Amino acid sequence: MKIIKQYMAFLAIAAIAFSGCTHEDQPEGSQLDVINPPQSTLDNWITANYSNPYNINIQYKWNQNTVDNNRYLYPPQEDKVQTVLEIIQKIWLDSYTTIAGRAFVKKIAPREIVMVGGMNLDLTGTITLGLAEGGQRVTLFETDNVDVTDRENVKRFIHTIQHEYIHILNQHKPYDEKSMAKITPSGYTANWYATSDQDANEEGFITAYAKSNINEDFAEMASIMLINSKDEYETFLAGIHSETAVAAIRAKEAIVVKYFKREFNLDFYALRDEAEKNTTAVLNGN
Repeated sequence: MKIIKQYMAFLAIAAIAFSGCTHEDQPEGSQLDVINPPQSTLDNWITANYSNPYNINIQYKWNQNTVDNNRYLYPPQEDKVQTVLEIIQKIWLDSYTTIAGRAFVKKIAPREIVMVGGMNLDLTGTITLGLAEGGQRVTLFETDNVDVTDRENVKRFIHTIQHEYIHILNQHKPYDEKSMAKITPSGYTANWYATSDQDANEEGFITAYAKSNINEDFAEMASIMLINSKDEYETFLAGIHSETAVAAIRAKEAIVVKYFKREFNLDFYALRDEAEKNTTAVLNGN
C-alpha cells in the first residue's frame, strides 16, 4: 500500500512538472503566416479579366503538385504571362462570349489554367502542348515561346486551348461517336506519331494526332477549323489529292457543326469567323 501511495505521489508530481513545462513551452501566438501576400499588378489584372468575369483561376506561380515531376518543366517567365493571357482572352474567351454569351463560358469553362514555360517532351519524342484534366483544369505548355507577331506561332498556341476546350464541351454534352467512328474506322492507331500530317490528310484525318482515337479526331477537327479562316481551311482541303480523304474530312466537319448546333445552339461557322477576326486583331496589336 505504501508503495502504491509513493507511486501515485510520483505520478502527481510528474504531471504537475509536465504541465508546467508544457505551459512554458507554448508560444504566445501562432507561428503560421496567415496573412495573404500582397497582390501584384499582374495578379490584379488576372482577377479583373479571368477570376471575376469567368471564375477561372490562373496558376502561373510554380506548384509542383500540378505538373508531372518526372518531366523537365519550369514556370513561365512572369513578364510574358499577361501577354499570353491576353491572346487567350481575345481569341478564345472573347470569341465564345460574343457567339455564346458570357454565361455560357462561365458555366462551361475550366476552373483553372496552369501555365508552364517549357516544353513537355515524352520518351517517344512527341511534344504535349496541353492537357485537360476532368474538365476542371487545363495545362498549357511552352507559354514562354508564344510570339504575338507570328501568325503561325499564335495559331499553334491557340490550337492547344481550343482543342482542350472541345474535350471539356464533350464532357458536358457527348458528340455522335457512332457516326464519327464509321468514317475512318481502320485509321486509328496508338502509333499515330509515326505518320506525317500530310500522309494523315490523305487518309482522311485533319492531322496525324487525329489518328490516335475518335475523341482526339473530333477535337482536332473542331480546333483546326477554329484556328483557320474559311479560305485557309478550303485551301488546305484543296491540297489533299485523295477525293475519298476530302469526303471523310467533310463528313467529320458536318458532325462537328451539327454537334455545336444541336447541343449548344451555336453556329460553329460564326464562332470560327469571330476567332479569325480576333486572331487578326491580336496580330495587329489591337
